[in-house]
Amino acid sequence: MDPLYFEKPYYVAPKDELAEEAFVVLREALRQSKKVALGQLSVRGSEKLVALKPCGKGLLLETLRYADEVRAGRSFFADIDDAKPDPELLDLATALIDKRTAPFDAGEFENRYVDALKALIAKKAKSKTGKAIIEDAGEPESRGGNVVDLMAALKKSVGSEGKAPARKKAPAKKAPASKRKSA
Repeated sequence: MDPLYFEKPYYVAPKDELAEEAFVVLREALRQSKKVALGQLSVRGSEKLVALKPCGKGLLLETLRYADEVRAGRSFFADIDDAKPDPELLDLATALIDKRTAPFDAGEFENRYVDALKALIAKKAKSKTGKAIIEDAGEPESRGGNVVDLMAALKKSVGSEGKAPARKKAPAKKAPASKRKSA
């Protein structure tokens, strides 16, 4: 299933011992068949499309978007050129991705917006004046402008010190049909 359709996850557990047997059978049948159950569920007066799949000892129910709620991506990408990237840049970018790849750990990420909002609320609660608190965010971080030389930036990130990773020699490019000489 395309991830574009997934909306929101919910944990599902049996309500009592009577429901537990059917629950375990359904969970294990889905797990064994490596399938996802699809259905519709009425929630707060509207019908939702849902997917149900095994999750540990329980089930995970995910609400899904209907087809008419998902916009086709083609129109967003229509203006992107079909050109192939420079093989050396591609090798450097791939090396950088390989170097930075690690297992996903959601605990490594913080919601800085929520943290700043909580700090501001705490500060306002301590002030007891009822006046608006305006904080100076300070100067924005300098990002050094636009990256002009992608190759240099990739080499710096990979730490190759000017040496590109070994790559296969690219085949010679053919001239477009309109510029080829006819015999």
